[in-house]
Amino acid sequence: MDSKLLDILVCPLCKGPLVYKKNEQELICKPDRLAFPIRDDIPVMLEGEARRLAETEEV
Repeated sequence: MDSKLLDILVCPLCKGPLVYKKNEQELICKPDRLAFPIRDDIPVMLEGEARRLAETEEV
């Protein structure tokens, strides 16, 4: 994942910062508890494609 791209990406819902989880290939929004997938090095920043994090899941 390109570090310059990571620096400018924000959550499409709250405009907050994202946490890059390399092993899971996801970008995490902590306030919204959403995980946006990264497919073929392309972040999919659509709410409908995001995975809701479980309450017990660490972020």
